[in-house]
Amino acid sequence: MPRANKSLLDIFSGIEILESLGDCGVIVRGMSMDSRHVQSGDLYACVPGLQVDGHDFAAGAVASGAVALVVERFLPLDVPQIRVLSVRQVMGALAAIIYDHPSEQLELVGVTGTNGKTTITYLIEKIGIKLGKKVGLIGTLGARINGRAIPGERTTPEAIEVQKLLAEMVAEDVNLAVMEVSSHALVLGRVAGCEFDAGIFTNLTQDHLDYHKTMEDYLAAKSLLFSNLKGTKQLKKISILNGDDPVFKELSQASIASVVSYGINNKVDYRAENVEVTPEGVRFQVQFKGVVQDVWYATPGYFSVYNALAAFVWGVERGYPPATVAEALSEIAGVPGRFESVRQGQPFQVIVDYAHTPDGLENVVRTAKSFTKGRLFTVFGCGGDRDRTKRPLMGEVASKGSDFLIVTSDNPRTEDPDQIIQEILTGVSGVEHVALADRREAIWSACRQAKTGDTILIAGKGHETYQIFGKEVHPFDDREVAREALRGLGYA
Repeated sequence: MPRANKSLLDIFSGIEILESLGDCGVIVRGMSMDSRHVQSGDLYACVPGLQVDGHDFAAGAVASGAVALVVERFLPLDVPQIRVLSVRQVMGALAAIIYDHPSEQLELVGVTGTNGKTTITYLIEKIGIKLGKKVGLIGTLGARINGRAIPGERTTPEAIEVQKLLAEMVAEDVNLAVMEVSSHALVLGRVAGCEFDAGIFTNLTQDHLDYHKTMEDYLAAKSLLFSNLKGTKQLKKISILNGDDPVFKELSQASIASVVSYGINNKVDYRAENVEVTPEGVRFQVQFKGVVQDVWYATPGYFSVYNALAAFVWGVERGYPPATVAEALSEIAGVPGRFESVRQGQPFQVIVDYAHTPDGLENVVRTAKSFTKGRLFTVFGCGGDRDRTKRPLMGEVASKGSDFLIVTSDNPRTEDPDQIIQEILTGVSGVEHVALADRREAIWSACRQAKTGDTILIAGKGHETYQIFGKEVHPFDDREVAREALRGLGYA
């Protein structure tokens, strides 16, 4: 991507600084917060973290070519330094300046909420392509620029990486970008410096309480997307909100942009009616502005109606023909790891889904049960070093809809997998179940027991191709392990 060419003084124009050292006229060519990735001419951001402090790696950054530092404390290094109250909070604004405010040069859509973010960004990407746009995407599945995949590690990358990706999109003539915006990203300033043109809200259910502590704090984090929908572009700002969610009113009040509502049950601007949920997908009619539009989307479940509806609303509100938007949705086969079928010639269904919250798991269990003629086997676990309070809740919701539970490991990280399983089991009741900490063995066990007409739902990891034990990342893909099991049992 093109490199910048700005003086340190110009970059910090408008940024509140405490004091500076050295020649602030030095020319900056880029920016980094990782000393291992510094390029010659970079401004290095010394970000204090929970486990490591960027200040400790500044000498290495300078040795690699960093020409200036933004710090919270001055360091004994012979380069210009600017001290600020919080490096993390100014990083996004600085990166936006360095990379020529890329979000101002394209249409940017942000999607936030507990569940559905990945799917909705994927749907909007496909709608944009159908409409002849060059599209960029940033999210849980990584980033894509005009279809070219760029691996990622977070739902929303760090602020500097966000600005670099947007700048790369601008350089490749992208005119529409869609981004998953996590609650962490909003609180930690990862999307600072981004001018969003539309914000989409999916839902709010329990997750991340290890970080946010209360649902009120979690909601406050989500609302930041809608209370900051402002900027210099001519495109009208809109907040597209789920009118069936209990926090709709609060988000409507928080929004400084025009609010457009969607839903199934309440009085909303775009209402899905005559909903049919089949094993192949969902069919419904959208009632809006005196118009009726038929929609088909090839992923089952009521949650799929909300996801498709949100993407439909964005397309129509941006002035595109409803029939064309609906046609784009009908052409989408599905999203990786989102209610994804694994087929190996077996006489029963195997479905892999990313559901890792109580609400998400309840939705996919209910959907799978609705078309299962035999027994529903649910294989799931909970991640370690994350919200512990949701573990018994997930055990409870899985119990209600399943015929057999296999409770296993997800990404245990630094926690004891057996202890996580025990916490899940405190919520399990009224259903036959077994605990198998080895996730591979859990999937094999389900496949051995399943018979014609049964369904196996493997939940929690979806698209992920790894498992995390301690600090080590091991290759593991639920879909591949299921295929391995099915082949091992003689299915072609």
